[in-house]
Amino acid sequence: MSLATARCLALSGTQGHLIDVQVDISPGTPGTYLVGRPDKALQEARDRVRMAINNAVPSWPASRRVTILLAPADLPKSGTHFDLAIAVAVKSADQTPPKNGRDHRIPQSALDDTAFIGELTLSGHLRPVTGVLPMVLAARQRGIHRVFVPEPQASEAAMVPGMTVFGMRSLAQVVAELRGETVPEAPPVEGTTSGRLLSWRGQDLREEVDMSEVEGMQEVIYAVTVAAAGGHHLMLSGPRGAGKTTVAERIPTILPDLTLEQSLEVTAVHSLVGALDALVTRPPFFSPHHDASRASILGGGTGRPRPGEVSLAHHGVLFLDEFALFRADVIDALRQPLESGEVSIARGEESATYPARAMVVLAANPCPCGNFHARAGGHACECLDQVRRNYQRKLSGPVVDRIDIWRELQPMAAHRGGDRFAPRWTSSELRDRVAAARARQAVRYAGLGYGVNSAVPGPALTEGWPLPLAGQRVLDEAMADGKLTRRGLTRVHRVALSVADLAGRDLPDVADVRTALALRSSEPVAITAMELAS
Repeated sequence: MSLATARCLALSGTQGHLIDVQVDISPGTPGTYLVGRPDKALQEARDRVRMAINNAVPSWPASRRVTILLAPADLPKSGTHFDLAIAVAVKSADQTPPKNGRDHRIPQSALDDTAFIGELTLSGHLRPVTGVLPMVLAARQRGIHRVFVPEPQASEAAMVPGMTVFGMRSLAQVVAELRGETVPEAPPVEGTTSGRLLSWRGQDLREEVDMSEVEGMQEVIYAVTVAAAGGHHLMLSGPRGAGKTTVAERIPTILPDLTLEQSLEVTAVHSLVGALDALVTRPPFFSPHHDASRASILGGGTGRPRPGEVSLAHHGVLFLDEFALFRADVIDALRQPLESGEVSIARGEESATYPARAMVVLAANPCPCGNFHARAGGHACECLDQVRRNYQRKLSGPVVDRIDIWRELQPMAAHRGGDRFAPRWTSSELRDRVAAARARQAVRYAGLGYGVNSAVPGPALTEGWPLPLAGQRVLDEAMADGKLTRRGLTRVHRVALSVADLAGRDLPDVADVRTALALRSSEPVAITAMELAS
């Protein structure tokens, strides 16, 4: 047989497409022809694979025409992870008996129900690639039950239930396994993750903080807990030193562990950028600098689109400190993820959609110097009125209308004194309350595909979980007074559901609606320790 087919995967965002790597070896003008819309890196696979075969499992079919088709041919392909599938298909299509030495021919039957993922070196050794987890997930969804991957990524592929995973070090090992022979020794494959720089601790630092360390601010902590319960976007505003960053950095500590389905979703996104060490079980937290580019936050870049930090924070928290200092194009581009929970990126003929159902937390000073405080008359502010107005203009408009909860923080000194001895809640206590609220939402939206209240569309809310008439009148009056837009009304409805879930009620009452409206407008909320800790 001069025709053979191996399977690999192509990624478009987090969506995988099963690719048939078909190889035909026939008489004709000698050469290697790769077709099926490959990119430049994939075109170079012809040379990589030929040298890998010659050096590891001799030999390449010389003096013949080798045609490699990546089907379906109308789908763009990119990346170096096709190398292994091409090499295996070539060895299966080349059934010329060896003149001397070992037989490396592979029967086509050994390639059935199997996918091959990995980059090859010229010596025939395997190198890790990005995106293994989403590719293996896509393979399982399309009926594939075996997968060959580079050895360092075997544990990543094994996260997918029901898959038989072979972690290999070289092409020679893969060929021996497919032929049912003893697998030869090979040097270990170097992983893709680099060591931590110096004493960098990163994620570990957030595990050492606790919400009980926040002094006073019971009203703010309640608002944050409601936001965490329903996955709502949050704005924290106030003068410098008011504790905005202190509160925001502790939000991940009150979020419950990810479910298995959520863990696989988040881990798949992290796999796409090669930032994967293990299955992600805790909600991620990302806090990009305000000078970060649109591509780094939203995703994109040159060549193959990559997910940004809003997608890496999927099911977690994206904290944008000093929000008013972010670039205008970044602020405008946030509209889509804030509204729909996903990001769509188009680059030339290639487009990708990444999940972005993160809880977005914005923090901003009231002015460039950070000293303006309306309740104190703004006497400490040194900014000109026009400068302050231009600065605050960024904190209004379509983007901010997509924020569910607003809280204006007072200077830290105001939290001390009367509130100093008020009850404090630990992150563990608040996390239990948030988990209970989310459990109610899981029952409410079972089979509907909505994870949390913030993901439910407006029409579905109105039809399935309407507000009481008295509560609806409260919102209608706010709209009539110009305090709410139609989008804002829907968001208050969602927050009211989260307030009720946190209190253990199936549906919100009029008091919950008023509380939700106050949370959105940064008005005082009547909340006691008993209500939060009950």
